[in-house]
Amino acid sequence: MPARPDTGPDFIEALARGLEVIRAFQPLRPVMPLSEVAAATGLARPTARRILLTLAELGYVRHSETGFALTPKVLELGVAYVRSMGLWDVARPHMERLGARTNESCSIAQLDGSDIVYVARVAVPKIVTLSVQIGTRFPALPTSLGKVQLAALPPAELEAVLAQPSRSGLTPRWQPDAAERDAELRDVRARGWALTDEQLAPGIRSIAAPLRDGNGTVVAALNVNCHAAETTVERMIEHHLPLLLQAAGDISADFARLDTVPHVVVA
Repeated sequence: MPARPDTGPDFIEALARGLEVIRAFQPLRPVMPLSEVAAATGLARPTARRILLTLAELGYVRHSETGFALTPKVLELGVAYVRSMGLWDVARPHMERLGARTNESCSIAQLDGSDIVYVARVAVPKIVTLSVQIGTRFPALPTSLGKVQLAALPPAELEAVLAQPSRSGLTPRWQPDAAERDAELRDVRARGWALTDEQLAPGIRSIAAPLRDGNGTVVAALNVNCHAAETTVERMIEHHLPLLLQAAGDISADFARLDTVPHVVVA
């Protein structure tokens, strides 16, 4: 594999390749033979094999007759991030209350390039067209969670973020031009919340509000997700939105308070 452009002198190629192998496993191919892993990552088969066997020894990959597969231990990598933020512990009681009062699922997501990634979720058992769990990735622009975070970015940063290709593997229904996009984000910025009505996929309707740290910086977003056939836009705005804004404000306030608490490590 040729050297990567734009990498510094401290860049560790072996680590980068190991992470690429982990990311090669997708929902539609959870088990892959060595040849498919090598093809998906662009690595030589011997290199891919050594990485897979190393990950297997560390417990992140298992090997069977049908090929290689990730183990649940991989979740520790993402969970460590959420725990380090303290976001889930702060948000959980507010999200549970919001879910009970709306009878709808609610989630928290953060921007990652031009995508959002779900980092916390309280689910209500309902049939929806898209499966969502911790780590799920969607294009940010056609989602309410993404809109409120994109609207908070300075113009130059917004353009740089949206210039990055999505890694979600999903093509959204709503594909606005720059003028329509900017008008939508201006509206979101002005009112302080975002609504999407089947812009990501059929049947998905959601409303979101930003979550802020103690400095007022938007660090994530909280949404209520509904099935379009069950919940009207009017119901979302009149009933769900006030509850959502209250929960988002409470989470932001608790998150700001958490930042002021000294963190002491006891041996």
